Amino acid sequence: MIIDKIKKKIYLHRCKRVAKSYGNNFKVNGESYTTPNTVLGNNVNFNGMKIQGSGNVIIGDNFHSGIECMIITSIHNYDKGKAIPYDDTIISKDVVIEDNVWLGNRVIILPGVTLGEGSIIQAGSVVVKDIPKYAIAGGHPAKVFKNRDIEHYEKLKKEGKFH
Repeated sequence: MIIDKIKKKIYLHRCKRVAKSYGNNFKVNGESYTTPNTVLGNNVNFNGMKIQGSGNVIIGDNFHSGIECMIITSIHNYDKGKAIPYDDTIISKDVVIEDNVWLGNRVIILPGVTLGEGSIIQAGSVVVKDIPKYAIAGGHPAKVFKNRDIEHYEKLKKEGKFH
């Protein structure tokens, strides 16, 4: 119990020290990493988030991640490079996660993706393209299979009921 509390404090301190900025009520409950290009909103909860690459990562308010999630913002140049399977050129693309997004366990977000407000990504998914607002998506590659009840979502948002 005491060791878990110490680990959480270490993970939180490391993420805060490295991130470009973070808002109020930032929580880190599992091993997590940020980059100097990471901007975090208010009430962000990492339960095991690893952010890597040189692209920007912008995460809005009330974000929650499951365990062992990854956000990747850089890839190797495999297509137009000077060697195979890839050269030493790095291609970076930003990742934007809007407000009130929830990632299940072991979700991977690839470079250049935007997750729309209120979206939910199912555990084990690999997100390779943008997910619209209020969508629930899953799979590899992640595809939208359902939408949230937008009326209920907007009611809770208006009442300020955030977890």
